Amino acid sequence: MKGAKSNAAIFRWPLLIAVLTAAGLLSALVGDEAWDALSWALLAVPVGLCGHFSFARR
Repeated sequence: MKGAKSNAAIFRWPLLIAVLTAAGLLSALVGDEAWDALSWALLAVPVGLCGHFSFARR
C-alpha cells in the first residue's frame, strides 16, 4: 500500500495531547499556586489547538 503510515506516525500527536491533558489534570490535583498555573497552561493546549484548527484557513 502506497502512502501507508505506521501506528507511531498516526498516534504521535493525539498521544502527546492526551499526555499533556493528563499532566494538566494531575497538576491541578497536586498543589496550589504554581501547580494551578501549570494546570491552566497544560489544559489550554487542547483548547488552543481546537481553536487554531477550527479557524485556520484552508
